[in-house]
Amino acid sequence: MKCLHMSGAGNDFMVIDARGLETELDFAKMAVELCVKTHADGFMAVGNSDIADFRLHFYNSDGSRGEMCGNGARCICKFAFDHGIAGKAMTVQTDAGLVPGWRIDENLYRIHLNNPQVLDFYRRNDAVYVELGNPGIPHSVTELPQLDWEMADMLRPAAKQLRFAPEYPKGANVNFYAWTSDTSVRIMTYERGVEDYTLACGTGCGSTAAVLWSEGKLPGGKLTLENKGGTLYVTVEGKKGRISRLILEGPAEVIGEYDI
Repeated sequence: MKCLHMSGAGNDFMVIDARGLETELDFAKMAVELCVKTHADGFMAVGNSDIADFRLHFYNSDGSRGEMCGNGARCICKFAFDHGIAGKAMTVQTDAGLVPGWRIDENLYRIHLNNPQVLDFYRRNDAVYVELGNPGIPHSVTELPQLDWEMADMLRPAAKQLRFAPEYPKGANVNFYAWTSDTSVRIMTYERGVEDYTLACGTGCGSTAAVLWSEGKLPGGKLTLENKGGTLYVTVEGKKGRISRLILEGPAEVIGEYDI
């Protein structure tokens, strides 16, 4: 079986076509083994779906199953197009709901992130809590005006505290951001299931954009997010404080291939 090593702005995944094999393969075990071998952030398997072009089975590097992954979804859309599983416009079934995806060019893909179902400004006084989709992908969003990549180790204790905060019964992916212009931020994410910082987090970028739009700080609805691994773009649409579309765009590429 072929396994592709794919990257979405530095957030990397091992990806297989498991259609017809979903009851035979131990995805959690494969996730741990492949991610240990390659140091990837996660594992994805393409499965069959009765309601979409295909199903995304997503696992973190520790073997835990994830609801959805924004960078992973873009990568698996590229995988599906390149392997003739779907066309340039497609729909992906995820544990968090259906995710439409589009091929823009060879290594640029766009997806419709699951809209926020929870956006709680008051659960903790130092962070905003967000869940994308249902069941929701949990995120904590905090502004740190002087944020820099070199602050990662210093912020690690705070990130772990938020990751396991009792106010977040499912745990949370922890996002820190700082404005770099009126329409762009620098962002750093400590991810649940990886239990460390990743080079980029698509749903973290979407959650941060959703918070800023809801606070009235994103009047044009477009946000550029500078991750350590690359730049992602989020467009937020909605009215009367309710988000109707949350679009994530960014790179998706193959960086390696393995026989497993």
